[in-house]
Amino acid sequence: MTESNKTIYEKLHKIYQKHRRKYKNNSDSKQLCCMWSTSNPPDVIEDTEPFYDLEDAFDITISDEDCLELYDMKLEEAVIKINKIIKQKC
Repeated sequence: MTESNKTIYEKLHKIYQKHRRKYKNNSDSKQLCCMWSTSNPPDVIEDTEPFYDLEDAFDITISDEDCLELYDMKLEEAVIKINKIIKQKC
């Protein structure tokens, strides 16, 4: 059984807040890129703690390509993408 978009959003937002708070200069724009430093963006986002947390929370594996797509998404868009990844797993 797949999770509802509301449940996915709630989990995602919690993870987003956890990582966004590490970077005081990041606004609360609801963009996933704010889970990393925006003043000094990482060269590599794959295999980083925010994505590990997402994989654990949703019991999924996020490909390198999906990491890049998710990085540029707002939370609402990411919910749809994560839901698709969950459904593909089933």
